[in-house]
Amino acid sequence: MPYVVSGSCVDVMDRSCVEECPVDCIYEGSRKMYIQPAECIDCGACALVCPVDAIHSDGTLPDEQAHHKQDNLAFFVEILPGLTEPLGVPGGATALGPVDADTPSVSVIERSG
Repeated sequence: MPYVVSGSCVDVMDRSCVEECPVDCIYEGSRKMYIQPAECIDCGACALVCPVDAIHSDGTLPDEQAHHKQDNLAFFVEILPGLTEPLGVPGGATALGPVDADTPSVSVIERSG
């Protein structure tokens, strides 16, 4: 079961998870990180280092964060603002680099700070 980044990551994006991920499946949006479910090997290393407890296996997301499972998937299967096609399965976040977009549900969250 893949891991999912929840709303606790919005506007925090510590990136400790990226450094810990052995398969480079954690992608950077404008305001939040996203895990590509087809690339995730379910090791949980990212969840252990997240300082804001934003990463959970998709089966253990707290009820109030459950919508982030679909949101994580949407980042890869929907056409994001400013892009002409879905990201799909890019094959590694490092080669792709930061994506200057987020899913619509993240984009509407009021900025913190």
